[in-house]
Amino acid sequence: MKRKIVSTILCAAMVISTMAGCGSSSSSSADAGTSDSGSSTTANESTASTEAADTTDEATASSGDEGKVLNIYCWNEEFKSRITDHYPGYTEKDATTGTIGDVTVKWNITPNDDNAYQNNLDATLLKQQDAAADDKIDLFLVEADYALKYVDTDYTMPVTDLGITEDELSDQYQYTKDIVTDSDGVLKGVSWQGCPGVLFYNREAAKEVLGSDDPAEVQKAVADWDTFNETAKTMKDAGYSMTSSVNDTYRVYSNNVSSKWVDDSGKINIDDNIMNWVEDSKALVDAGETGTHELWSDDWSKGFYPDGKVFCYFGPAWLVNFSMAADTEGSIGNQGGWGATEGPQGFFWGGTWICAATGTDNASLVKDIMLQMTTNEDVMKDIVVKDDDFVNNKTVMEEMAADTSYSSKILGGQNPLGIYCKGVETLDLSNLSSYDQGCNEEFQNAMKNYFEGNATLDEALDLFYTAVEEKYPELTH
Repeated sequence: MKRKIVSTILCAAMVISTMAGCGSSSSSSADAGTSDSGSSTTANESTASTEAADTTDEATASSGDEGKVLNIYCWNEEFKSRITDHYPGYTEKDATTGTIGDVTVKWNITPNDDNAYQNNLDATLLKQQDAAADDKIDLFLVEADYALKYVDTDYTMPVTDLGITEDELSDQYQYTKDIVTDSDGVLKGVSWQGCPGVLFYNREAAKEVLGSDDPAEVQKAVADWDTFNETAKTMKDAGYSMTSSVNDTYRVYSNNVSSKWVDDSGKINIDDNIMNWVEDSKALVDAGETGTHELWSDDWSKGFYPDGKVFCYFGPAWLVNFSMAADTEGSIGNQGGWGATEGPQGFFWGGTWICAATGTDNASLVKDIMLQMTTNEDVMKDIVVKDDDFVNNKTVMEEMAADTSYSSKILGGQNPLGIYCKGVETLDLSNLSSYDQGCNEEFQNAMKNYFEGNATLDEALDLFYTAVEEKYPELTH
């Protein structure tokens, strides 16, 4: 029943997407799918739903007779670069093609913009059962915000069906397993990375305003939200914004809730800690201590440079390494000018999971990719050293956290791994739900009106409820 329900939802989503056109926002097929699982990169299900379950045994049985083409679906170059740089035996032929032994690897990369990746994935998975062997999706990637959309269907294979054992994954952080565990308790994916979040601070600003850029000293100024907000006043007096935007702190608050967005009766619930974010953010905006910029916008990014005068950003390793202009001359990161400390609360942001598509004719190779990229300690260490990533292996991370020879140039020679390790142990995913992506997006959108003085709080809340109930008609408030 679970499979058929989700397949119907995805099929309806595709109809909506077709009607809306390619320029539609993320509310189309991805969001329609979240009523049973999650939302954002897509998968093809519906007409194939009644046959999908039957293909699991076929995929497992095929592991002894591998196909000649490995089709990988993802939304950017990150996983491709990891495979290219670290998977034993991979050879790159061109931007979209590689080889592993006598198997041709085809990369189908569709950006996330306007939900295009999920739309493409959904449409292709729907054809999976009847596709020619060399055209079938073999593995695809998902993100935390919409992982349930896929793992709670029969379009993803249990890792045990690939022959991967619990013991082989014993060193992986539990939260990374929880995210890709379906409603029946079955693990349906693996990840090479952990994404515990920390506070990245401008070292020059810390020295100028706080008197020290030492992580332990900076932590005293951001140890909890009351202290953080007091420091924001000090930063403003010195000409700095505490954060670039209220959206910088949102995930820290939303990762520390005590209840789910939707209760068992289908009623929308706004957790007290979400409302704490609203109250704190409104005060910061009114005081001129932060802005309301959208994440990834040009205005939000100005703080990556000294003239942007922003004290801190919140994020995991990938944010400071890949999203804060570290490769751009003149940026703070390029000059080794960021530092890392714990911040007010632990949280996580993002991550990428590898899922095996039911029907793959390359089960053995998919298994090897999963194990090499997420359990091979030599590969894990190489990723940390070469890519500055935080990997999904407790033993490796604890060993490297204590390694004085490891340091991050972006973080001014600091070894931040101990801070990441400390943060990852505090993560609690018990309040995740399949509605998280839609509710989080619409809540931030609605509150922007309140923060900017274009609506009262009650009016902004009404905007939120209306948007969510349009997105998920089965919900009430």
